[in-house]
Amino acid sequence: MAKPQLTLLFDGACPLCRREVQALRSRDQGKGLICFVDIDVQDYDPAAHGGISYREAMGRIHAIGADGRVIVDVAAFREAYRLVGLGWLYAPTTWPLLKPLVDGIYGLWASWRLKLTGRADLQTLCAQREGR
Repeated sequence: MAKPQLTLLFDGACPLCRREVQALRSRDQGKGLICFVDIDVQDYDPAAHGGISYREAMGRIHAIGADGRVIVDVAAFREAYRLVGLGWLYAPTTWPLLKPLVDGIYGLWASWRLKLTGRADLQTLCAQREGR
């Protein structure tokens, strides 16, 4: 299998994130275009994933291109969906009038995601992970 074109970091404890990853995996159809990395597992290693810490990855979506470039926020979704043939869904997010609006909405979503999915806040999750 060829090297993935994108590595997508996701929160495996988030039901919405798992659903999104499941849909992307299904569309990938075993081609291996996208490597999915669950940051919620205990052995998640930031050094192996662009130096992106657990805290950073939990705060907003991150992906890493095959060239090592870190992609964040809506751009990460845009690239993942492009790779599985659904780029047209995210194409409007690049339009000059929509881009700032979509980016702003995503920023709000990212800041409220844990609360809206019934999870502890980021500070608490990070402290639990560090064993405090």
